[in-house]
Amino acid sequence: MTHPDLAHAERRATSPDEPDDLNYLVHHAALPTTAFSRAIDGALARLGRALSWGWLLLMAVIVVNVLMKNLFGQGRIEFEEIQWHLYSALFMLGLSVTFVADDHVRVDLLHERFSPTTKAWVELFGIVVLLLPFVAVLLWHGLPFVADAYATAERSSAPAGLPWRWAIKSMLVLGCGLLGLAALARLSRVVAALAGARGARPAALATPAVREG
Repeated sequence: MTHPDLAHAERRATSPDEPDDLNYLVHHAALPTTAFSRAIDGALARLGRALSWGWLLLMAVIVVNVLMKNLFGQGRIEFEEIQWHLYSALFMLGLSVTFVADDHVRVDLLHERFSPTTKAWVELFGIVVLLLPFVAVLLWHGLPFVADAYATAERSSAPAGLPWRWAIKSMLVLGCGLLGLAALARLSRVVAALAGARGARPAALATPAVREG
């Protein structure tokens, strides 16, 4: 990040309009973007905004279920299962959105002390050696997991439970697939940074596709 960008962030950090810019700048790695990362990050950012409405739906289901159980004494197993289905789907699909926004948990005790180049190398190691193999293992075992549920028409073990258990199980595969795409997009930015970002657009104070809206 250039000195003018940093000075601009500091000015905005002291402004009542954008009081958290400096905090965002400190805790998020400044990386150049690439054509691939802009396409993937933008799509996942739009997905994140759509998923945000799902949490309101989850809250509504919980409230309805609690009211029915406590006011009318009519607890429904369908509502119980819909709750954890929604939560599981939102969590798995939201992993990639969080990764794109760089809002996942880091051990800042060490990370914040590193130089930008060292941060980029740590990021490269983490993605290539840890994250992508982990995603690959989950996809390798997840696909047969979903296929078996579909082939056997697996449903809830509760008599009044929900059918189509394969649908909720497929969120594991879909979520990991999106996380893998997000990791590849991030990897392209890290490689661009380490290669001098030749032909890449300079990074803004935040990923534009994620911060807008």
